[in-house]
Amino acid sequence: MTGTPRVDTAQLMELLSVSLGAYHGDFTVAAATENLTASQGKVLTVLRRGPAAMRALADTMTCDASNMTGIVDRLEKRGLVSREASASDRRVKNVVLTAEGERVADAIRTKMRATRDGLDKLSDQDRDRLYTLLERVFIDQTAS
Repeated sequence: MTGTPRVDTAQLMELLSVSLGAYHGDFTVAAATENLTASQGKVLTVLRRGPAAMRALADTMTCDASNMTGIVDRLEKRGLVSREASASDRRVKNVVLTAEGERVADAIRTKMRATRDGLDKLSDQDRDRLYTLLERVFIDQTAS
């Protein structure tokens, strides 16, 4: 059977906007409990995937490189990240999550009650499906 989809792209975008707004609010409150701004918390989250060059962090965070320097400076001062020379290019500094930074990132995730409660409502099959769909929408497009 062909026809108009039950949910169109505009409706999906609206629901995604509302969902991300709720997630961001939950994340911001959880980061604040660790005395971090949302931007600082997001850097820790990004670094969970592995070390990143300052330029790559700025691109991921969609902010100016000079702003990223200030964010990383404050995180480094707290012992949550460190800077290391890149093995492939000594001129490039990679930002690395420290053990304390990993602990704080975990604490933020744990304190995101609204998000966790919502995701806990999903069955294992629904979680797998959501993961696959989000990966297809957001991750697969950046890999190409």
